[in-house]
Amino acid sequence: MQFGIFSVSDVTTDPTTNHTPSEHERIKNIVTIAQKVEEVGLEVFALGEHHNAPFFSSSPTTTLGYIAAKTDKLLLSTATTLITTNDPVKIAEDYAMLQHLADGRVDLMMGRGNTGPVYPWFGKDIREGIPLAIENYALLHRLWREDYVNWEGKFRTPLQSFQSTPRPLDGVPPFVWHGSIRSPEIAEQAAYYGDGFFANNIFWPKEHYMQLIGYYRSRFEHYGHGTAEQAIVGLGGQAFMAKNSQDAVNQFRPYFDNAPVYGHGPSLEDFTEQTPLTVGSPQQVIDRYASMRDYFGDYQRQLFLMDHAGLPLKTVLEQLDFLGEDVVPVLRKEFAENRPASVPDGPTHASLVAARDAAEVAARESIVASADAASADAVTADAVSADAVSAVASEAN
Repeated sequence: MQFGIFSVSDVTTDPTTNHTPSEHERIKNIVTIAQKVEEVGLEVFALGEHHNAPFFSSSPTTTLGYIAAKTDKLLLSTATTLITTNDPVKIAEDYAMLQHLADGRVDLMMGRGNTGPVYPWFGKDIREGIPLAIENYALLHRLWREDYVNWEGKFRTPLQSFQSTPRPLDGVPPFVWHGSIRSPEIAEQAAYYGDGFFANNIFWPKEHYMQLIGYYRSRFEHYGHGTAEQAIVGLGGQAFMAKNSQDAVNQFRPYFDNAPVYGHGPSLEDFTEQTPLTVGSPQQVIDRYASMRDYFGDYQRQLFLMDHAGLPLKTVLEQLDFLGEDVVPVLRKEFAENRPASVPDGPTHASLVAARDAAEVAARESIVASADAASADAVTADAVSADAVSAVASEAN
């Protein structure tokens, strides 16, 4: 299992102090948060992509490249790469470059985004969101796997013998997750390519995501990538902790009530009952998230949203201490218990290179075996022919 956090990069006023951080402050803080994620022993830091206020992360590759230079082991990801409004050629080039700079510590999560005005800003039509996601990713997938690509589609100018540069590190593209809140078409796309599927798992009851993940698993098996239990699944989540559960509720309530995404809606109590948001003691978070595989099966990645809604940096770092010291070590043991050996680990660059090399060895062995079998058949045929000639000669005599 891979554990980490993901950030939506909101710039939000702290409702308890009325302090609104500047963009500069939030950008510098996100680097500190990522470094803390590595320090407390988590594996993944993921950053979203937005092009509108109140969010700052318009250029995830720039930020993640800087974080790569400040960390040693941390796997860097996007929490959304807008496959709909970005040019797939630029995605291919930007993330291959980041992959090289980070020595392979990079993957990315494709998504359509949930901000309608972004589409016309980039010359796209939101009504074409699903077709854009499907066509753009089909091109991106080829750009990373073929040296020269000829392409003609609906949404961009044609390509003739085009090669994106740099080529992926070690000839292996970054691993791709397809993120979705509500679209079975995206689960289908992830399954078709044998990629990962990441369920946001924040806004809806578990039954909603059980349907999406169940569908993805069945289609993953349908396309021949492995059994349903071998499909690569990631989940989002949310938590706020204090040693005393009531203290956690009291501290988090003003942030929840004014959060830019779900504030001024359902009560904190209703939201925690209906979604995975868990506000309480570390043990309550352990209990809640240890049960996730009962609903979704064994999965590969668990990310938590921890730095949103105006929470000050000091509080976020304290929350990461809770995760790293109290919660994740227990969850690792829980998830490892009775985990089938056939369930794959979370993907890394090293594991993808090893899988590629193993597939190439298997292919060569298959070719040799086929050649040997053909040679053996030829020898047998020659022997049969020789026997036949001898028999004819005997009869003639």
